[in-house]
Amino acid sequence: MYDIKNINTDVIIPARYLVSSAPDLLAQHCMEDLDPNFMLKVKEFNYSILVTNSNFGCGSSREQAPISLKTAGIKCVIAPSFARIFFRNAINIGLPILEIEKINLLKSGDDLKIDLTSGLIENLTTNMKIRVKKMPKFIQNIINSNGLINYSRKFLIPKN
Repeated sequence: MYDIKNINTDVIIPARYLVSSAPDLLAQHCMEDLDPNFMLKVKEFNYSILVTNSNFGCGSSREQAPISLKTAGIKCVIAPSFARIFFRNAINIGLPILEIEKINLLKSGDDLKIDLTSGLIENLTTNMKIRVKKMPKFIQNIINSNGLINYSRKFLIPKN
């Protein structure tokens, strides 16, 4: 859990690494200026859900920020609020993000089970169920398709 407000895209993926568009390289440096052990936590401790504070992903509109998180192994980001462009970029690449007002109900190391369809976070550590704003069906379809491009190919491009 990062209890810092306004974590911007320069912190998620520092600009010095934007010389490459390779997702694996971006993932290696994801969040390193905020937490040099971020990748260690994701890999060794099997952290796959990032819980953070409000206005996550503010700053520039770089799509590399959610790409670096997803490629690093993050399967969902939970925060009280997201910058609008980060929210859209995350959906576009198929990275689920959930808004929860009472972020203090979640602690670092909690074992969480997330059901995007019903909008439910189950904290298995505390046996607490938290209802979140459910994503519209079309956004769920984009996420389930692993991003907007795959969704477009599947649902919008006519088959011959």
